[in-house]
Amino acid sequence: MTKTIDVYLSDGCGRCSKFATDGCSVRRYAAEIQLLRQIALEVFSEEQVKWGSPCYSYQNKNVVILHSFKDNCGFSFFKGALLSDPEGVLIQQTENMHASRLLRFTHIDQIIAQQDIIRAYLFEAIEIEKSGLKIAPKPVHEIPIPEELNQAFEQDLSFKDAFEQLTPGRQKNYLRHFNDAKQSATRIARIEKYKPFIFNGIGMDEAWKLR
Repeated sequence: MTKTIDVYLSDGCGRCSKFATDGCSVRRYAAEIQLLRQIALEVFSEEQVKWGSPCYSYQNKNVVILHSFKDNCGFSFFKGALLSDPEGVLIQQTENMHASRLLRFTHIDQIIAQQDIIRAYLFEAIEIEKSGLKIAPKPVHEIPIPEELNQAFEQDLSFKDAFEQLTPGRQKNYLRHFNDAKQSATRIARIEKYKPFIFNGIGMDEAWKLR
């Protein structure tokens, strides 16, 4: 992934095959991203490249990161769920996006028109970080169990027991990963892939190291 601001601005984040090509969304939204970055630097004194994109922090704690997708660009607030959002412009991209919220734009004119609103949201995000406020973890029971996993539990009760003995955080990571699959066949394949790790009490984040 990209490690410097200059490379990001010229070639993109480096997380896909469109890096350094005209198909890169960073190049497509070059003017918009330049203006968003300028606004961010009026508010933040800490700028680093993290996960291939410009990230803005307060005392080394991540507050907001620039994003560029195929059809929009903007800011992703790490604790966006705590923002008051008086303008009603923040977006929860998926149900699994518990804490973060997106501020999206598709044209530079939108950014120019809303730059005062953007600054206000950035300043509020800093104040939230200064206050030490945290977002309570989403309880496991609020994350749906895919039908394919329930079927696997019914076929093998020891598998169900092994899953329930995982820590809540590990359970949630697995459930999110299984639910993110759009097709049933993909969900089944993911469950089978991670079943041995679940039996051994290993979380998804640790499993990749052992594959």
